[in-house]
Amino acid sequence: MTELKDRLGAGEKRQQVIDDACRVLDEEVADKSGLSGLAVKAAFSVVKSVKPGFIRQAVDHLLDEFLDAMDPLHKEALTKGIAPGTFITQNAPRVADGLLAVTDNRAKKANSGVVQKTYEKLRPTAKKHVEAAMPRVGKLLDKHAPTA
Repeated sequence: MTELKDRLGAGEKRQQVIDDACRVLDEEVADKSGLSGLAVKAAFSVVKSVKPGFIRQAVDHLLDEFLDAMDPLHKEALTKGIAPGTFITQNAPRVADGLLAVTDNRAKKANSGVVQKTYEKLRPTAKKHVEAAMPRVGKLLDKHAPTA
């Protein structure tokens, strides 16, 4: 089986995945409600204000590691005959742990103190937010890495 990074991580396909991932992120943030939702929206606004295009750049820089983190789950889904997007949604805690391991590592190395502090404030509730995003992430995966 081809690695997700090989299928989705280069050229025009990479740009399409980044576009869709940014759209998923915007939609997920927009859907947040309550006090924690206000905190997420405020933090997202702060991070976006660091510099224009920062979110897209961050997605681009994280994409290969995210694809590596999701690849074993994608392969497991195919082995079990389950649509990868469905499998990702059903295994949201495992996916969230893998993706957050990537962002935790990157946040430690961030050059911006604002980004680090914002990440540290949101990290305690991040897993529930990442898990909630799995239906959209699953659709993105099915769109760009169909099984056939």
